[in-house]
Formats: sequence, structure tokens, C-alpha cells
Amino acid sequence: MRRISRITVAGAATASLALALSACGGTSTDSGSSESKGDKGLAIAYDVGGKGDQSFNDAAYAGLEQAKKEFGYETADVEPTDGETDADKEQRLVSLAKQGYNPVVGVGYAYAAALKSAAAKYPDTTFGIVDDATIEAKNVADLVFNEEQASYLAGVAAAKTTKSKTVGFVGGVDIPLIHKFQAGFEQGVKDTDPKVKVVSQYLTQTAEEGGFSSPDKGKTAAEGQIEKKADVVYAAAGLSGQGVIEAAAANKVWAIGVDSDQYQQEALAKYKESILTSATKDVAKAVYNLSKSVEDGKPETGIVRGDLKSGEVGLADSNPKFADDAELQAALKTAKEKIVSGEIKVKSS
Repeated sequence: MRRISRITVAGAATASLALALSACGGTSTDSGSSESKGDKGLAIAYDVGGKGDQSFNDAAYAGLEQAKKEFGYETADVEPTDGETDADKEQRLVSLAKQGYNPVVGVGYAYAAALKSAAAKYPDTTFGIVDDATIEAKNVADLVFNEEQASYLAGVAAAKTTKSKTVGFVGGVDIPLIHKFQAGFEQGVKDTDPKVKVVSQYLTQTAEEGGFSSPDKGKTAAEGQIEKKADVVYAAAGLSGQGVIEAAAANKVWAIGVDSDQYQQEALAKYKESILTSATKDVAKAVYNLSKSVEDGKPETGIVRGDLKSGEVGLADSNPKFADDAELQAALKTAKEKIVSGEIKVKSS
């Protein structure tokens, strides 16, 4: 357990820290254990799109808020900067570790190189990285998910819902992680109704080009798919997915959200009636569980995977029109059971 003295800093403001850290750049020469006198808790460094993306980053923040409330300690959440390098990311992570935050989580695969280096410099700090399984270190937890399984269910939902027999997939960036979403979705569609056509598009080749952070790009892509008669569009595109949802609402077709239950997101409230469901992955739970493991003195390390069986990926059922569709729910239940049993093996590429 942590020292009880940490409670005395529970109310400390972290805004100034976040501002200072978000501007960090360059490489760090610091090494060794924390120099902080306090005993601080969870810190997260956001991925592209930052806090307020109504998706991936906000899910991580929800996990941080849960940990802060339960454990009563000081937390920090830090924004990325435009055009930053791996050295900038490393400096951000090192600065958090140096100040005594534990664990320190990089939200997104882009932190891989930086986090590996930071973890080597601070072996007594537990680090976590979301959506990357390449770091093998005694003090690193690779928090990964079977996104393709939730996407398969999204494909089932799309195929059962479409009237035009055409559905769309919008991927933020053309990378293996997003290929998992596409592969699962397309397989779910085809297994459910081979006559349904899937129109797929990626917004950019690299994250630096804004594939995960440009609602305007998402909106344009979705409009193009809708012109091709897609009446259900699934987006795996971070903040860009907001544009997809906006386009779906404007054209009175269905959108399928991603990562968080986007039907429940306040910023998307005016579009909620067009959000059929969301293919969720419980980044909040993964981040919270890592924090709890540190709190309990048994830090998670190695690959920590969330899947359909564990309940850490799935489909949100907040929209009553989705939840009350008995035929659709029966099809989803059957598909889920077959995936969990291994009868259906979902492709990841």
C-alpha cells in the first residue's frame, strides 16, 4: 500500500503541471528513482486528439477519474503537442515519473519508443501503454484489446440494419491497429449477409496528417460513402469520428461509434439518435486496473489483454432502438457466443 501521507495532496491542483508538461520537448538525462517528496498516483499522457475526443482519450481519463476518487491521491493528465517527436514524448513521461507519479500511462501506440526508454530510466515506476504489445520490461504493462471482436459484432449489427445493402467503414490512419477494426467489421458483415457491400476508406497514411484528429476529414469521407448508398457507417478514427457521426445525422443514416459509448457523450448529444451503437473497448477499466494493481502492491506487467470474454470489448446498448430490436439482439447474442467459444475466429487483418 502507499503511504497514508499521500492523502494530504489529494486536493492539489494539477492544471499548472499539465500546462508545463504539455510543452515539454527534448531528451531527458535524468535516471533512477523518483525525486518527488510526495506520494502521487496515476498520470496519463494523451494520444493525438487529446482530452475531449469523446472516444479513446476520454475513456482513459474516465479511468483516471475513477482511480482518483477511489484512492484519494493526486493525478495528472497531459496533452500532446503538434508535431512532437519521440524525444518530446519521452521527456513528458520522464517528467511525470520524476515527480513521483505511479503508474504513468502513455495513451496510444505512438508512445512505444518513448515509454520503453522512460521505463528503463525509472525501473521503480510502473508504466502502462495502451494499444501496444511490443515493450518487454519488468515495469511495463502492455494494455491491449481484441478490437476485431467488437468490430465483428458491429458488422453483424450493420448487416442486420442496412436497407440499402451497402455499409461503410472509415479508418483514421492506415495502420495495423485500425486494420483490426476493418477486418472484424467486414467479416461480421459478410458472415451475416454476403450480399451486403462494404465501402472502406482510410483518412490518412500517418497520424501526423490528422487521421485521428480531423472531424472535417471524417465528415467528408462519410459523405462520400453515403453518396454510394451506405446507410450504416462505422468509424474507427478517434476525434475524426465525430465528423462521421455528424454526416450520418445530417443524411438520416446510422453511425456506429467506437471505443466509448458515443450515444452517451455530451458533446455528441445532438446526433445521438443517429448513433446505432458503439464498438467499445474498456480503456477506462484497463487504466483503472493498472492503477489499482500498483495501489495493491502487485503491479501488472507484460501483456494485459481485454476481449469479448472478459467483457472489455463489446457493443454499447444505450440506444433503445438498438437494444429493443429483438431479432438483432438474438443475432448478436449468437455471434458473441460463437466468438467466445472459438467457433468463430475473427480475423485481425
